[in-house]
Amino acid sequence: MSEVIAAVSTGVSVSAIGIIRLSGDGCAAVAGGVFTLNSGKPLSEAPDRKLMLGILRDREGRVIDQCMAVYSRAPHTYTGEDTVEFHCHGSPAVLTAGLEALYQAGARPAQRGEFTRRAFLNGKLGLTQAEAVIDLIEADTADAAANAAGQVGGVLQKKLAPVYDDLTDLCSHFHAVLDYPDEDIEDFGLSAYENSLRADAKALYSLLKTYGQGRILRSGAAAAIVGKPNVGKSSLLNALAGYDRAIVTDIAGTTRDTVEESVMVGATRLRLIDTAGIRETGDAIEAMGVARSRQALENADLVIFVCDGSRPLTPEDRAVMEDCLEHENAVALINKSDLGQAVSPAELPFSNIIHVSAATGEGLDQFADLVDTLFARETPCDGSILTNARQFDAIRRAYESMLSALQGLKLGLTPDAVLTDVEEAMAAMGEVTGATVREDITARIFERFCVGK
Repeated sequence: MSEVIAAVSTGVSVSAIGIIRLSGDGCAAVAGGVFTLNSGKPLSEAPDRKLMLGILRDREGRVIDQCMAVYSRAPHTYTGEDTVEFHCHGSPAVLTAGLEALYQAGARPAQRGEFTRRAFLNGKLGLTQAEAVIDLIEADTADAAANAAGQVGGVLQKKLAPVYDDLTDLCSHFHAVLDYPDEDIEDFGLSAYENSLRADAKALYSLLKTYGQGRILRSGAAAAIVGKPNVGKSSLLNALAGYDRAIVTDIAGTTRDTVEESVMVGATRLRLIDTAGIRETGDAIEAMGVARSRQALENADLVIFVCDGSRPLTPEDRAVMEDCLEHENAVALINKSDLGQAVSPAELPFSNIIHVSAATGEGLDQFADLVDTLFARETPCDGSILTNARQFDAIRRAYESMLSALQGLKLGLTPDAVLTDVEEAMAAMGEVTGATVREDITARIFERFCVGK
């Protein structure tokens, strides 16, 4: 028997509709204590999965809303348990009063992610599917939503299942021969499994390679805007953001710390980082800002070098350029094109150079097209892209164990030694699929969720 849990699943801000969700054995009886169907029948007798009109009351019995309720019977529900949802008018006061009445009637507050956790524990969702639920909720681009939806649908689980099954077959064959020597079981030979082990390792490697794209898909590409002071870096950030996010003045050194803003540039989300102007300075505070600028440049997925195109290049410009050219993904923007052109693209040793004006917007569309080209999707956003750092780490460990197994096979180690690595690969994969997941890992996963989901 599971406790009845309840929570608002649509947030507490004012909206047209707000939903209170319950799950657990006896939830219809608990919900019926605060809700009366207009038909006069008990909620527990309502048709399965059909919205019914009725009256919701608070803990003092006062009418607080005329709303809809839907009773869904196990096991054909999200959690695999009996569930009830109230579809109310979206007043936070109504939702709070309704929730308090449910607590008084016998429900308890749901913990973060408890509905989805119950779905996982009841076999309604695999672990990769459960983790993808929060990614779908937090998706801020269509591509991120499409990939998360694919994972909720089980795409990632299906990619890993054949590898896990192969390794299970290998280990079970070995142990069957070892434990039942008198049975008529085909002799075990590691060499017969070499090709399948290589194919499985290759499959894991192919999945690992998608993580670079997946990390950007999920969080956006870190794009450091760098240059000497007063070339228009903050103005560029503001132009791309569409509002005055950073302070802009004619005084060199205005920006003394990194300023970040997440912005859609074309179809790509960039985490723009406006940095302090890079130059030698005796000002201790500005020097700290310059140090942070260099760190942002080093860690960026994209480096955007900006110079003032209305003035000739200076030694400071060239020094910053040298730092940028060490990065594999760098572009140059010749800013202030509306004030004349004193800088030729031939002076800039970059593969991608664009004339722009942060003041007028000239060249920003061309820059957006370039960004989309640089971060073009190599893998379809259908759930095949690995976006989760925890999953990436587990699959990386599984892949490394597979390499160790193949190396042991090559060196002629005994089967039990090779299978130790295979079993370690299976254990790591189990942390992703849920096959061997520990309670502490499960708890950590659902900590990311919001209450009501």
